[in-house]
Amino acid sequence: MDSGVFPAGQLALKHICILGSTGSIGTSTLSIIERYPERFAVASLAAGTNLDLAFAQCQRWRPLAVSMATETMACDLASRLKAAGLGGIEVVHGTAGTVHAATLSRVDFVVSAIVGLAGLEATYAAVAAGKPVGLANKEAMVAAGEILTRLARTGNVPLLPIDSEHNAIHQCLRGGAAQEVRRIWLTASGGPFRQLPLDQFQYVTVEQALRHPTWIMGRRVTIDSATMLNKGLEIIEACRLFDLPPSAVRVTVHPQSTVHSLVEFVDGSILAQISVTDMRLPILYAMSFPERVPSELTFDLAALGQLSFQPPDFERFPCLRLAYQAAESGGAACIALNAADEVAVGAFLEGTIPFTGIPRTIEQVLEATPSRHPETIQEVLQLDEETRRIAHSVVSGFSPVLR
Repeated sequence: MDSGVFPAGQLALKHICILGSTGSIGTSTLSIIERYPERFAVASLAAGTNLDLAFAQCQRWRPLAVSMATETMACDLASRLKAAGLGGIEVVHGTAGTVHAATLSRVDFVVSAIVGLAGLEATYAAVAAGKPVGLANKEAMVAAGEILTRLARTGNVPLLPIDSEHNAIHQCLRGGAAQEVRRIWLTASGGPFRQLPLDQFQYVTVEQALRHPTWIMGRRVTIDSATMLNKGLEIIEACRLFDLPPSAVRVTVHPQSTVHSLVEFVDGSILAQISVTDMRLPILYAMSFPERVPSELTFDLAALGQLSFQPPDFERFPCLRLAYQAAESGGAACIALNAADEVAVGAFLEGTIPFTGIPRTIEQVLEATPSRHPETIQEVLQLDEETRRIAHSVVSGFSPVLR
């Protein structure tokens, strides 16, 4: 309602754009919308390459617009919608289509969940248009966080983390003022190799690295957890989101994965966030903020058992050291860290470099990357391409891996 006045007991319906609607975060977001129809509705979707699921989502949710990855897919979807008698859904494609979906006037909140940098321009456009954004994408904040946070703070646009660790920090920070924070602690499971002898790392296989003890995730994220580079990306994201220096962002290995993150205040008090390991909770928190909405996602305190914390081993996990180095430099170094890791992880999964080749690739790319601080998203994307070329060159220099 334009007046902004609602009858007693009536909620303002929040219209959601989901960038990455066919992925795990996107489908979880839709389950939240289905659970709370009096609070949320679908405005638009960016569905990537999953044509069948995009069609099913259009049937169920009737968005104003849906964006596909390519023009061919958009034409195919438009034909299927027409044949099914589903008119009134605008079908667009590519980067421009994703930007369009994120900036529709009806959109009240954007969930940014497209993997990699594919959704970066749409996320930037949403912030520029004054749309609050729920961030479920580390790469966008790592590569362009300086630009995104500056724009958001200038326009007073909320950037609300959906990533479980940063969402936990956001919740804990409500317990004190910014100047009262001494440091924040990101918890890490330690992955499958936290106790593996250091001299065995060179023999780690793809199958071993994909066998995570706690989480079921995508292949790149699982490998990043095994190298702890995922925690390195989270360090950079935390620095940007919460305006903290790298020295104030610490990592602690917490194998139980029960405490999602902690905030330490100047008086010595520490607040920890504990909840079920279900991404629907941080999604609901971000979409509902500053409210807390009742849910069935309860935690059984009897299941807590033992909680253990220990410092990470930087010799065992050099990717963590490299991430701190990139965080200190900022700009191009953070772009290079993310790009080099993606290329190196891909090469490891293909069997062309050893597990230890991942940090070696990242280190060489960082050394070859000049210090620069891009001012625009296009500069970020250009630097990303440049550092990927360097990474591919480094990877090609490895000797064949013997299996």
